[in-house]
Amino acid sequence: MISKVSKNVTRQKRHLRLRQTLKGTASKPRLCVFRSNKQIYAQVIDDLTGKTLVSASSLDKDLKLANGSNVEAAKAVGELVAKRALDAKIETVVFDRGGYLYHGRIAALAEAARAAGLKF
Repeated sequence: MISKVSKNVTRQKRHLRLRQTLKGTASKPRLCVFRSNKQIYAQVIDDLTGKTLVSASSLDKDLKLANGSNVEAAKAVGELVAKRALDAKIETVVFDRGGYLYHGRIAALAEAARAAGLKF
């Protein structure tokens, strides 16, 4: 019998492949994105120390979103994470799409972060 491999397992394998080349440093941290069926999360991480510098998600009380799993929510999270990163004096980041395709909510979050002033 043929067993089907989970989509999340294949995404995690793609993410591991990406992470072999992507590294976040103190001068250029990593903007990591996680997307679930109901929410979207973004973190700016310094991989050398293993610390999260800035984070934002569709669950934040500042955003007051009715639905956390659409493109509008992703745009709002992208703007919020960029604003918080710029407040923390982080201007350039490396974008880690987390094994997801650069499409839909992931692309919307990235474009909103770029429009808000984050460089990557």
